[in-house]
Amino acid sequence: MISALAGFLFGLDAVVISGAEQKIQAIWELDSLWHGLCMSAALWGTVLGALLGGWPTERFGRRPTLIWIGMLYFVSAVGSGMALDQYIFMVARFIGGLGIGVATVVSPLYISEISPPRMRGRLVGLFQFNIVLGILVAFVSNYLLGRFLNEEIAWRWMLGVEAVPALLYTAMCFTLPESPRWLMVHGGRRDDGVAVFRQLNPGLSDAELDELADTVAASVGDRATTAKFFTMRLKVPILLAILVAFFNQLSGIGAILFFAPRIFEWTGLGKSAALLQSVGIGVTNLVFTYWFFCATLTLVFPAAVAAFPPAAIFGFFCFMMVLQLVWVRLMVPETMGVPLEEMQQKLGIDHP
Repeated sequence: MISALAGFLFGLDAVVISGAEQKIQAIWELDSLWHGLCMSAALWGTVLGALLGGWPTERFGRRPTLIWIGMLYFVSAVGSGMALDQYIFMVARFIGGLGIGVATVVSPLYISEISPPRMRGRLVGLFQFNIVLGILVAFVSNYLLGRFLNEEIAWRWMLGVEAVPALLYTAMCFTLPESPRWLMVHGGRRDDGVAVFRQLNPGLSDAELDELADTVAASVGDRATTAKFFTMRLKVPILLAILVAFFNQLSGIGAILFFAPRIFEWTGLGKSAALLQSVGIGVTNLVFTYWFFCATLTLVFPAAVAAFPPAAIFGFFCFMMVLQLVWVRLMVPETMGVPLEEMQQKLGIDHP
């Protein structure tokens, strides 16, 4: 649950800007380009975080990476709330975006690695639940601050209030154990990994724990040779469409997305996987691709609204969702209740 709180900060950080963006545009007299850059700065940081987040996650471990995510959120909240101009603001928001991008890699990965198969779906789903909770809290916080504070400073508090949960989250992360799979596979510390597995599975005997550790070690295989993977105008109707899209994103494909980091681990490409896959070498990096297009959309959306009628814009979105439906129907296997090591074989990832 502590790890999943990274999703809460994700949702909070992503949405608090909604209460401040008009004031920011006004006080700094931003044109459409600069407005788009300021609003998308965090998303571009998210793109980079998702692209490179696998490196610290693999090199230093899941737990230290989760701790640093909280520190990035804290720095971003304080910096954006105290920004004197759009340049400082964009840097601060970019830093927060880095935290979001890395969180989308490490938090679901960490949860999946310490969860038993029968509970993995609901526990990884906590990350997505916390994103939605963070969004809700951000809207409520923005409303209260906008109502009871002077409008000249309210926007700064909207952005800066995230520093409090960021500090709490960071402190709680120090109580987390390291992922047992990371300890055995990347850290070379089998005994420590078995000790964590014993905490997670108090009913298992020593022999059963040793067997579990052997299974984890055997599932890794030779990572240099396991990169075989398949390439992957009426108010009521408008309101209903928005609600359906919102529900779909926050409870559907958005949740499934966060199983991707564990799949990338199986490919054996390691920390270079995100960069290689993002340019079409090997499997497509869903996390990087997702955030890249989120940032691009946010950047160009003000110009698109000015250039095209709403029907054309939302028609394009509809077409893309149809493509997603076809892809899911034809390409995505079921993962519910399947152990991680068995899923490798189900996805066609071979070992020497």
